Amino acid sequence: MGANTSQVSDLSDNPSLKALVGTESISENDPFWNQLISFTFISPTSSGDSKLLEEAVIPLAKILIENNPRTGNFGALVRIFLGRTKELKISTECQDQLFIWQAHNALFMIRCLLKVFIREMSEEELHLQFSYQERAPGSCGEAGSQDLLEELLSNLVHLIVEVPLLDITYSILFEAVTTLLVFFSYQLFHKDILRDGLIYQHIMKGRCLSLTSRLVKTLLYNFIRQEKCPPPATHIFEPKDEGGLLYGLASGVASGLWSVFTLGGAGSKAGVDQEHNPLPLSNQSLLLLLVLANLTDGPDWPNPYRQAITCFRNTQDTSSLPVEQPHTFQINFNSLYTALCEQQRSDQATLLLYTLLHQNANMRTYMLSRTDMDNLVLPILEILYHVEDRNSHHVYMALIILLILTEDDAFNRSIHEVVLKNISWYTERSLTEISLGSLLILVVIRTIQFNMTRTRDKYLHTNCLAALANMSAQFRCLHQYAAQRIISLFALLSKKHNKVLEQATQSLRGRQGDNTALPDYAQDLNVIEEVIRMMLEIINSCLCNSLHHNPNLVYALLYKRELFEQFRTHPSFQDIMQNLDTVIGFFSQRLEQAGSDLSVERVQEVIMKGAQALPKDRLKKFPELKFKYVEEDQPEDFFIPYVWSLVFNSGVGLHWSPHGIELFSMDSG
Repeated sequence: MGANTSQVSDLSDNPSLKALVGTESISENDPFWNQLISFTFISPTSSGDSKLLEEAVIPLAKILIENNPRTGNFGALVRIFLGRTKELKISTECQDQLFIWQAHNALFMIRCLLKVFIREMSEEELHLQFSYQERAPGSCGEAGSQDLLEELLSNLVHLIVEVPLLDITYSILFEAVTTLLVFFSYQLFHKDILRDGLIYQHIMKGRCLSLTSRLVKTLLYNFIRQEKCPPPATHIFEPKDEGGLLYGLASGVASGLWSVFTLGGAGSKAGVDQEHNPLPLSNQSLLLLLVLANLTDGPDWPNPYRQAITCFRNTQDTSSLPVEQPHTFQINFNSLYTALCEQQRSDQATLLLYTLLHQNANMRTYMLSRTDMDNLVLPILEILYHVEDRNSHHVYMALIILLILTEDDAFNRSIHEVVLKNISWYTERSLTEISLGSLLILVVIRTIQFNMTRTRDKYLHTNCLAALANMSAQFRCLHQYAAQRIISLFALLSKKHNKVLEQATQSLRGRQGDNTALPDYAQDLNVIEEVIRMMLEIINSCLCNSLHHNPNLVYALLYKRELFEQFRTHPSFQDIMQNLDTVIGFFSQRLEQAGSDLSVERVQEVIMKGAQALPKDRLKKFPELKFKYVEEDQPEDFFIPYVWSLVFNSGVGLHWSPHGIELFSMDSG
């Protein structure tokens, strides 16, 4: 960084950088600036190298913090960049790659310095760093009423929405998105959620407000396009005169910038190779979109970016709105749906899917109308199947998405009509052919069993059972293995119930006359009985609504009928057990009448004929099982820390030293 600098170790001795941070003011008209931003620099290739870069920048930035009140050199650097942004669109049209390259370099330097500034000072002090003016002869004078901080924020937003995404602009668009993320990174240094501040005010109410819908739309399209970082030979500078000085400078920085764009990070346990990320602009745009969408509402104004996300419509929707919604726009839903299906391996794509399903009624209706829902549901199920390798927040999001989807009866019916073959990632048993509905049941039950033995999270249990309950009335043609796993889960719960009951009994016997506090077995027992009750209601719902469609469930129920004996007289289960007793008794009698030593095929035949003969009025009707996801059920301010943990762990073009960061001790396992 700085003219002809080639590696991190050279930064502290670079004469141009020493002049920038030094005690002398530099006029904006000085040729120094053109030299400063025409640097060649081998950029970091990993998060470790990025940390080295930050550590090298910190002492220089601290010197600048001390000297800038007298020199105003930081403000001058910002104005040099702003001067170039005014002509970026024209430069792009004219293929002026050198101009774009220099503008990028200036912004890269600003971003590196800003990261240190934000770590070292408050927003008010940062604002002052922008306002200091040079006092040396030849100065450009006072900036008058211009707010340079707001000017930079506004120009970054304009740059993102107005400069087209081409090979030669990829780097500066990436840098603009990343710099906005750095501006918002004050949140990383505060335990409490930030609900105000200068940057917040500028983005939510200032000159950026009029560009809200365009910014959200551009960030979404960056995500949709999934553009890879262009090859080093094409995305910054093409040789005009082979061997010329400018080509030597530019080709050097091009190869270096390719490295910074593939920069990795700490990452989560999601299994994504973040050390070699080929889609930095797409990923960074999605992170910025999520940060904007999760800014808190003001005291008397809503978050405009959230408004834009909740009301955008399909480009094919030509209907007129009865009431014009603020910040609305149109986007291609098919392209967005395809990108969402392809990118669910990342937390941020799953969080975007959740946001759209939960908050944008237009997008939710579109998704539920698709005939290829397996393309969306299968990646979500794969996240849950590999629960051991995912962070808990990713698992929560996947479960909540399933819960929202299962609120729709048409979805619950259609998933049993989609037949899948050879699910490669499901390794517990070979599934040569299974319906999407049966696979969903298998994966959710597996998640419950994992939670029972490992995390024991009641919230996770609740969402899993709610999704199963929502689907239960529409269970159709359950796969034999899915039916077995439903009954096996009940067997596991029954065993757990008996164990806790025995522990409670033994504890009471052994502590007669002992006044010390007893373990809270009553509470444990109550939780287990709530889950058992829910499982009985799920089985009952299927039997009452679609018994004749599910002979495999009846078979599994009869095979393990002894499991239900102990709950027949239990006061918490007596009512719901009546239907199960009726079904078990009816089919047991028909099997006895059919003779002894029946083959599996013969038993299934008897069950299928019996299902048609069982009078529906023999089964007691219960209220329909329906659970709806309510965002207020989430822990307070769940999403803001989650989003920033993703930014912190992304590593793409960013590295934050853990020094001073208080908000994110979020688990990754």
